[in-house]
Amino acid sequence: MDGTANMSRFKLVHTLEGHTWRVESLAVTPDGARAVSASADSTVRVWDLRAGCALHSLEGHRAGVWSIALTPDGTRAVSASFDATLRVWDLDSGRALHALRGHATEVYSVAVTPDGTRAVSSSADATLRVWDLRTGSALHVLEGHKDDVKSFALTSDGARALSASWDRTVRVWDLRTGRALRTLEGHTDAVHSVAVTPDGTRAVSASGDRTLRVWDLDSDRTLHTLRGHTEPVYFVAVTPDGMRAVSASADATLRVWDLRIGRVLHTLDGHTEPVYGVTLTADGMRAVSTSPDRTLRLWDLDAGRQVAIFECRDRVRSCAVSQDGETVMVGDAGGVVYVLTFGRDAGWLPGVRRSRRTRAP
Repeated sequence: MDGTANMSRFKLVHTLEGHTWRVESLAVTPDGARAVSASADSTVRVWDLRAGCALHSLEGHRAGVWSIALTPDGTRAVSASFDATLRVWDLDSGRALHALRGHATEVYSVAVTPDGTRAVSSSADATLRVWDLRTGSALHVLEGHKDDVKSFALTSDGARALSASWDRTVRVWDLRTGRALRTLEGHTDAVHSVAVTPDGTRAVSASGDRTLRVWDLDSDRTLHTLRGHTEPVYFVAVTPDGMRAVSASADATLRVWDLRIGRVLHTLDGHTEPVYGVTLTADGMRAVSTSPDRTLRLWDLDAGRQVAIFECRDRVRSCAVSQDGETVMVGDAGGVVYVLTFGRDAGWLPGVRRSRRTRAP
């Protein structure tokens, strides 16, 4: 439902300008003090969220930057680019520490393991690669998919990766050995996204066949096939308690699913164009959705209703939520990054000046 009664508005804290094209990925440091943005303009930018100013413009990629990930201590970032490379950056100095080369073509996604020692990347070359962040060397090449690997998920212990491929399969990998453990088959179209429960026992995949599948990772068995979306499902996220999943679809809706029984709990209506992304707050109680309809929407997952909305100048491309759940960042297709907070009585962030627009140097 698209509940508008008693709806709050996001409060705009800063408008950060400097990128010249789409902001494809965003990340907030664990302390909430800084953010990092990755853009199709081939740059990465580091922002001071309290002052609302640019700290560094990180240059070196020769094509658009598609994904960004931070180490758990918030001191380094890893960027993935269409130039087939990744780069490791020191966020304090703005210096490039390593250029990670090996993929044959564009790199779609990157994540850092929970211990901060390794990065994992996926590519249009149908592989994933595991990298040592201390040395910048490749540890493993994960081969087996027959088409693009657009996204993947890591288990909470960093021991395994689950990859979603356009070859219609999900594969499970041992990151210590680089060995394929399982291939999960059943979808009849490209798999766009995969998420794993915190205990590592189940996975949820989202596909162009308009369904999601819940998998038992011990038996490779499909526990539930989740039907209801009427167009391809582009993204899925699992709540921190492992009990629910939230899916985003080209049918302009989100759906909240009970993973125990395989039933839909809520259909979240409000967007007017496809929904490409969902970010959950750390407590799993709220979800933020992004769409080319230019809006960012906040949803209460228990009530199944929309509680806040923000309209950007251009199509929404990316989103990140701080660990305390109080700050939301959104990037649009025009290169603008918006820093928001929300709640009916939401004030400004501690120590933040109320500057509404900041241009990078």
